[in-house]
Amino acid sequence: MSPGRRTWRRFRQNKLGYWSLVAFVVVFGISLFAELIANDKPWVVRYDGHWYFPLVKTYPESVFGGDFPTQADYLDPFIEKRIREGDNFAIYPPVRYHYDTINYFAKSPNPAPPSADNWLGTDDRGRDVFSRLLYGFRLSVIFALALTITGTLLGMLAGAVQGFFGGRIDLVAQRLIEIWGSLPELYLLIIFASIFEPSLWLLFLLLSLFGWIGLSDYVRAEFLRNRQLDYVRAARAMGLSNWQIIRRHVLPNSMTPVITFLPFRMSGAILALTSLDFLGLGVPPPTPSLGELLAQGKANLDAWWISLATFAVLVISLLLLTFMGDALRNALDTRIADRQAAGGGVL
Repeated sequence: MSPGRRTWRRFRQNKLGYWSLVAFVVVFGISLFAELIANDKPWVVRYDGHWYFPLVKTYPESVFGGDFPTQADYLDPFIEKRIREGDNFAIYPPVRYHYDTINYFAKSPNPAPPSADNWLGTDDRGRDVFSRLLYGFRLSVIFALALTITGTLLGMLAGAVQGFFGGRIDLVAQRLIEIWGSLPELYLLIIFASIFEPSLWLLFLLLSLFGWIGLSDYVRAEFLRNRQLDYVRAARAMGLSNWQIIRRHVLPNSMTPVITFLPFRMSGAILALTSLDFLGLGVPPPTPSLGELLAQGKANLDAWWISLATFAVLVISLLLLTFMGDALRNALDTRIADRQAAGGGVL
């Protein structure tokens, strides 16, 4: 059995971590189809013998018997009645609200408590909380994945160069990283948010510039340790280049801290995006965001459903990532694997 398969087998033996991975992947997979689950447009409409697909094409309300050539509002009671009368019909998503849909025909003032129409209620602008949570969760995970991948690649590159070559390269790089890491990241975010228009790309760029520093130290330490071992000396004696030694030998044996940090790095990225959105320094409105919903819950304490639902999604997501990280760390720890093989179990 290969080392990778042995690690996966040990990971599966940790039931809490394994099922946390399954639950997280399933929920994230469902969120990728958010447009089919929560949308203010029907999947398909049959009207006067013709088929219409509002999800992929925009139709004016005059197509369905309205008076104006503007985009059809499928929440309008008149349009809904025209679509449903006679042989006409429409198939709607389970949640009939997009993340930025404002229901002008709502029966209750906003923010409205949970109901059959809005499963988790509405926010202070009348937007469906469940829909914004679904889209906001997807955005947070995709942002965290992108930030984790970028930070991991930059951290591995910086740590590998320092640890493998050492000497003056390591000394100069360490001083430069210390200077760069001492820059006030939050102040830079505030300054750039005041100069440029807030956007997800600007936020991603600024966080990526600082997110690799912590990981580079661990990779550097692993390279400093592994480059002194006999297999590296043997590879040099065989005439392998530095790049071949790094890629084939040192890097694969230095991946344990990198892999172990991935779930915790993702949870940190989700928390960073949520915190910045809560402070108003994150994504611009009306982009769905967990932090923006938490800010709405703080501003509307009587609308308990906003903060409660958002807090639950955030806590469960971070718990699943933490359980996954613990299980992955145990699976990669050879000392724990030896105790399991000896029948000692996991502490």
